Amino acid sequence: MNYLVGDVQGCDDALQRLLQAVGFSPSRDRLLLLGDLVNRGSSSLAVLKRVVALGGAAQCILGNHDLHLLAVAHGARELHRSDTFGNVLADAQASAWMDWLRRQPLACMECGWLCVHAGVPPQWNAAQTLELAGEVQALLQGPDLAHFLPQMYGNEPSRWQDDLQGASRTRFVVNALTRMRFCSADGSLDFKTKEGAGAAPAGFMPWFEVPGRATAGQPMAFGHWSTLGAINRPDLLATDTGCVWGGCLTAVRVDGGRREFVQVHCEQAQRPG
Repeated sequence: MNYLVGDVQGCDDALQRLLQAVGFSPSRDRLLLLGDLVNRGSSSLAVLKRVVALGGAAQCILGNHDLHLLAVAHGARELHRSDTFGNVLADAQASAWMDWLRRQPLACMECGWLCVHAGVPPQWNAAQTLELAGEVQALLQGPDLAHFLPQMYGNEPSRWQDDLQGASRTRFVVNALTRMRFCSADGSLDFKTKEGAGAAPAGFMPWFEVPGRATAGQPMAFGHWSTLGAINRPDLLATDTGCVWGGCLTAVRVDGGRREFVQVHCEQAQRPG
């Protein structure tokens, strides 16, 4: 059985109970976590240990919080007051956790679903999304990681162009796949608004509602947007149900033509920050 799981964000107790609820077996099942394994919750290290111990039965798509952990670990970013992954950085196996994270993808196909953490700009089709995600993954795995990580940060360029090169190109790819929520009809991204779909700024809409987007009809699954809530459409799954904010942690079974939602309530509510 194949399960997609929304943002865990350091809530190891909820993840443990979710795996128990679905009867997860590493010898039989596969787990794909849709980004943000760490941060905000109090048990980021325990989450990493649990997921890594599953070996090939588990994979994680990188989210913005996972990339932030990598950046802090490599000195490319300062630890924020609201960050809660200090125990990961202080652990004797910290370098092994960082090595595992940097080898995870930013997008993948799972049982016919195109899976990302945040979203896909309307100009990209599934093949281009995977290709561009691969470009960033190669940089994360390459020898110039410490040089690349500081270049991820910033909101420009806000719109994709095929001739983007260098840091501008990779920054847009990272922003789109790990941060986007709202998008305009011409593909411009908004990074300020974090509320639900009804709070779209003028001229913007949820990225998956843009008319004529190149991924229309391609089944897609994503996390990242806790204020959006769960979406269960034939070709669209939103899985971030706000576990760390007192909501639920969600798993969706996607194999064999059968769709099954399983949720556990998270008792570890954090204050947004």
